[in-house]
Amino acid sequence: MTYPRNLLALAALGLTLVTPLARAQTQADGPSHKECESRANDTVDKLLECIRQDRLWKRLGEFQTIADENPDSKGHGNRDTGTAGYKASVDHVAKLMRKAGYKVKIQTYPYSIEVLDGVPRLATGGAALSLGRDWFVARLSPGGQFSAAIQPVEGDGTGCQALDWHGFTPGRVALLRHGTCPYDRSVELAAQAGARAVVLYNVVDADAAESPEAAGPGFGGAFEARLSQVPRIPVIGAVSHRVGAQWLAQHRAGQTAEVSVDIRTRRQAGDDYNLIAESPYGDANSTVVVDAHLDSIFGAGILDNASGSTTILEIALKLAKTPTRNRLRYIWFGGEELGLLGSKYYTKHLTDAQRQRIAFDVDADVTATPNYDYLIADPAEAPNVDQFPPNVVPESKVGNQLFEDYFKSVNVPAQSAWFGNQGTDSNAFSLIGIPNTGILTQQNCCKKSWEVAIWGGTIGNYEGKIPGTDGGCVDTPRRWCDNLSNNDPVVLERASKATAYVVFNLANHDFSAAHRRERVSGLTR
Repeated sequence: MTYPRNLLALAALGLTLVTPLARAQTQADGPSHKECESRANDTVDKLLECIRQDRLWKRLGEFQTIADENPDSKGHGNRDTGTAGYKASVDHVAKLMRKAGYKVKIQTYPYSIEVLDGVPRLATGGAALSLGRDWFVARLSPGGQFSAAIQPVEGDGTGCQALDWHGFTPGRVALLRHGTCPYDRSVELAAQAGARAVVLYNVVDADAAESPEAAGPGFGGAFEARLSQVPRIPVIGAVSHRVGAQWLAQHRAGQTAEVSVDIRTRRQAGDDYNLIAESPYGDANSTVVVDAHLDSIFGAGILDNASGSTTILEIALKLAKTPTRNRLRYIWFGGEELGLLGSKYYTKHLTDAQRQRIAFDVDADVTATPNYDYLIADPAEAPNVDQFPPNVVPESKVGNQLFEDYFKSVNVPAQSAWFGNQGTDSNAFSLIGIPNTGILTQQNCCKKSWEVAIWGGTIGNYEGKIPGTDGGCVDTPRRWCDNLSNNDPVVLERASKATAYVVFNLANHDFSAAHRRERVSGLTR
């Protein structure tokens, strides 16, 4: 990620702003939950007083119950794509939205991915490395069985540039460090250079641990190798700092480390689901999409992303009786953790006329992190920003500014960012010329001292074991700890109020038809 960006003044955007009191409300001095869901919350203050911690926490807990009632074969609560827990999550949200008066559609689409078949093996020097402690296989990675030498790439070690591969020996395994480009790019460059496989190496940040040893054998400075498409070669994503540092040191000493890889996979195919709920109010030719992904990655997935799903669900229920200038469309996407499958399918299958009617997109991806940051999704920060039509960055500023305006009103800092290496579902909207914003409160490891100076908390894990640098619960396989206890109710309420403020103002913003036609006319697909 890169931080921060200066946002344009609100007045310069021509925004029709509804000014908030933006103050915390308690259930004692506000309307009942029943009243909140039966009345028109037609001012931003009325809406914000109805976005409350107790109801948010109750709804978040309902996703935990769904996961617990749909365990995997080893008894772990599960809401992953393709599981009964995910379908039960879809049905749960659909029932609530239909009852509230929304027009609900479940969009079914096929998916097909590579999944592990049996227990993979990675060995060096004749000794097998511990799966889950020293290494794991990236999702979507194909299989392979071979032995080959390890070779770090040139340049900064990320493999993001074609020049990094000029000295690479075909047939070897490429050792890469975490970079700023999408992993799909560095892995494809590795395949073009003749690499047998890619190993992504975790670099321990000195600011996140007192010493490399403090990170232990696990994933200090951990990152997940998120791929948006099946690569041509196996991807080990990642090895721990201890293992990666050892291989790097051997290479620098003129020695060659060899690894034996045995990764077997099979194709998993089935149906996946997007849940789309449309308000009866507002101009359908000027629609604001509010989205979150409903699937988990490893198990219950309560922080990632039942929290964001809860945020937009609560906003939708509190706006169910509220007329707005623009149409509101809420979407809970599937398959985000497998490469933005749901949002890619949805945006790809929009007709030109349907795409033209979408004025803006707001994304909520992780909204209850205990050791939090408050980050605003900004397409300008994306590593693939050059792929977006030229209108996306300037027209997204209106949403970014609204998030910033809310956080300023409650004296809480927020900064713009890009959400990880691949991004989140809003990336699919950027690619087709739809401006967007979003919110993320962070996940995994490692929070830096400069972030602590801004938001408080502690260096190291954003969630999971705090303090600690083992990578957290969300993206580390076989840890199964992204449960309700991995969330903070105060952060959930604040992030949800911020999102509600943005949604309300965009729902009543003047997106002129002439402006939209100009935007779409410059679109290249």
